[in-house]
Amino acid sequence: MSGNQDRDRRIARQGRIVALVIAGAGLAAILAPWIVSATGLPVRFEMLIYLASMGAFVWALLVATRLWRSRDH
Repeated sequence: MSGNQDRDRRIARQGRIVALVIAGAGLAAILAPWIVSATGLPVRFEMLIYLASMGAFVWALLVATRLWRSRDH
C-alpha cells in the first residue's frame, strides 16, 4: 500500500471519528433535559451535559479544520 493510500485511510478514519463525535454531542444536547428528568438528577447536570457537548463540538471543529488543512498539502 502506498503512502498516499495510508494517509487517505488515516484521514478518512479521523473524519468518521469527528462525525461520530458531532452526532453524539448533538444527541446528548438534545436529550439532556430528558436524561436529567428521567434519572432525577439536579438541573446543574443538564448544564454539565450541555458544556460537555459544546466541548465536543469545539474539539470536532478543531480536528476537522486540521484534517481539511492537511488534505491541501
